[in-house]
Formats: sequence, structure tokens, C-alpha cells
Amino acid sequence: MEARTKNALGEITISNEVIATLAGISAIESYGIVGMAAKRAVDGLTELLGWDNLTRGVRVSTKGNSVIIDLFIIVKYGVSINTVAKNVIERAKYSVENLTGMKVERVNITVHGVRV
Repeated sequence: MEARTKNALGEITISNEVIATLAGISAIESYGIVGMAAKRAVDGLTELLGWDNLTRGVRVSTKGNSVIIDLFIIVKYGVSINTVAKNVIERAKYSVENLTGMKVERVNITVHGVRV
């Protein structure tokens, strides 16, 4: 489903992939993040994604004019997971709201691993 906004000039449609890309870039640029994770259903292994596959580590749900974002991340060893998760939430929410004008209802973080 896509996010839609109407104004006096017409309708704006933003695909979920665009929102996922914005959230993924915000997350990967945060301190303490090694990368985004994609879970393969076949064997249950977590795969570290590069810059070209950021949207595979993000799930976006839209409800009217609000967005729910799920981020699947891998954090750096030795950092506070709680602090890193809070920073990623704030950064992703800020970026998506500023660049799209959509209201981010919630950002959920799932830590799939820790890397050295």
C-alpha cells in the first residue's frame, strides 16, 4: 500500500519503497550500526545487507496519513544497544517526517545480531 496525501493542488502518492529507503539510510548512518539485516526464511540465517539492499531490512505499513516502520539491524559490538536503538528511532522518524510530510506513528527496532 502507498501513502497518499491530498492538498489544494492535487494528490501526492509516496510508495512504501521510498519510505523504506529513507528509513534505511537514516538507520545505516547512525553510530553503532554495522548494517541492516534480512532474515532468510529458508534457513533462518541473518544476512548483512549492503547499501544497495537497504529496503530488504525495512518493513513499512501505511494507515491513512501515518506510517509504521520496522527496522531490522545489526549493531557494533561494545555499544549500548538501547542507546543505539533510541538514536535510530529518532533519526528515522525525523527523516521520514521531514522529507515526506507523513506522520510516523511508530518505529520498531529488531536487533538481529552483533558484529565486531
